[in-house]
Amino acid sequence: MLLRSTLTALGAATLTAAVTTLEVQGSQFVNSKTGNAFQIVGMAYQIGGSAGYDPKHGKDPLSDADICTRDAALMQQLGINTIRVYNLDPDLNHDECASIFNAAGIYMVIDVNSPMAGESLNSAKPWESYFAGYLNRTFAVVENFKAYPNLLGFFAGNEVIDAVKTGGTAPPYIRAVIRDLKNYIKNHADRQIPVGYSAADVRDVLEDSWNYFQCAIDGDKDDMSRADMFALNSYSWCGDSSFEKSGYDQLVAMFEKTSVPIFYSEFGCNTPSPRIFTEIETIYSDKMMGVFSGGIVYEWAQEPNNYGLATVNDDNTVDLLADYATLQKEYQKVDFQKIQTIKASGNSVDPPTCQASLIKEDGFNNNFTLPVLPPGAEDIINNGVSPKVNGKIVDISDYNVKQTIKDASGNAITGLAVKPLSDDEINTPGASGTSGTADSQESGNAAPRLAPAGSLSAALMVVPTVLALALGAGFSMI
Repeated sequence: MLLRSTLTALGAATLTAAVTTLEVQGSQFVNSKTGNAFQIVGMAYQIGGSAGYDPKHGKDPLSDADICTRDAALMQQLGINTIRVYNLDPDLNHDECASIFNAAGIYMVIDVNSPMAGESLNSAKPWESYFAGYLNRTFAVVENFKAYPNLLGFFAGNEVIDAVKTGGTAPPYIRAVIRDLKNYIKNHADRQIPVGYSAADVRDVLEDSWNYFQCAIDGDKDDMSRADMFALNSYSWCGDSSFEKSGYDQLVAMFEKTSVPIFYSEFGCNTPSPRIFTEIETIYSDKMMGVFSGGIVYEWAQEPNNYGLATVNDDNTVDLLADYATLQKEYQKVDFQKIQTIKASGNSVDPPTCQASLIKEDGFNNNFTLPVLPPGAEDIINNGVSPKVNGKIVDISDYNVKQTIKDASGNAITGLAVKPLSDDEINTPGASGTSGTADSQESGNAAPRLAPAGSLSAALMVVPTVLALALGAGFSMI
């Protein structure tokens, strides 16, 4: 599945550089220009939690350029190369934010659903929520984001299957949504864009979910209902754990014969807290990279669930938490310059043919007859959604961060800005340099300042830049 790169030149004297779009080759994401396998170094980015998606007031996590500049600069310093964004309004213009993250060398994985009524599948009774209006909304998300070169792919669902009971009802409908999205992309996009599923790490249903979505109906590898990628939200590595104790070894063994890319769509257990992120060196090691393509830390902004790397205040200033500095230090222990230049293996595994024997758990759906398109949906797939907002990369005139940012010791970080990368360059931990410095005035607070347990982040994800010191820090819709 090929994702071709396009360079958009905008502005009288400025070329807006574009990252190289990625292609899926077998079980790997691959840079089509270099042939290198791509490892996701990701961050879950949902400013304000579910409240950050507010269509009535024209607001979502990628609607404010100043906020995106702030967060992209901080994430660039951390070394993030991918963000996952859960809830987005397809009627809003996202050009500036997408362009800012593109300039920072950061890809986007976009969920097509939202928590609003009629904007996601009902896992208990999916047949009641699978209708043309719902599909029209998911297709509108495709229209909004399809032209951004830093779009890595779409998730058709997130943890829709969370137990054997929902595994009995939801799989055919999730697979139908994958089919419908891929057919819409085929008809209306200039390139193939991966569509996949983000699963709950519930071992009773995880392997069956993977097999259900990666298999090929009638053995057809080009089956449009087959997922292009499979990810899982996993919190099994807690504290000072290990490859074996965390069960990561079992996951590698489970997915060893995968025919599609596998990665963590969320990780970062917060017990104990502050987190120590010792799983980083294992995820990006020979133990896992032959099977997994990296992972996405949960999460950027602090919420009541206490997974944030930064507290976003009501005035959009940011206080970085201890987890940010810790995560940065763990990333710096890994040679990402070497990892991201490893050539793709070129090996591909044929997907299994869909059949009942693939499903092991009694009660999990083993029928691969998918629901037909609801009335009106075929016309939308053929003719496109209307109205629609088509995004494009635009020129950004100012990459400077305007808000006050403080590190975990309370020191102000000044001079912070996104550093636009050259054409085809991808952000890498330790490669972007320092674009900000901590204020020389000491706060006197040597201990990390943790956010109040009940604080709500208004809008931001933060990654600090530090003088010569390396700060460091982690999202999930649990």
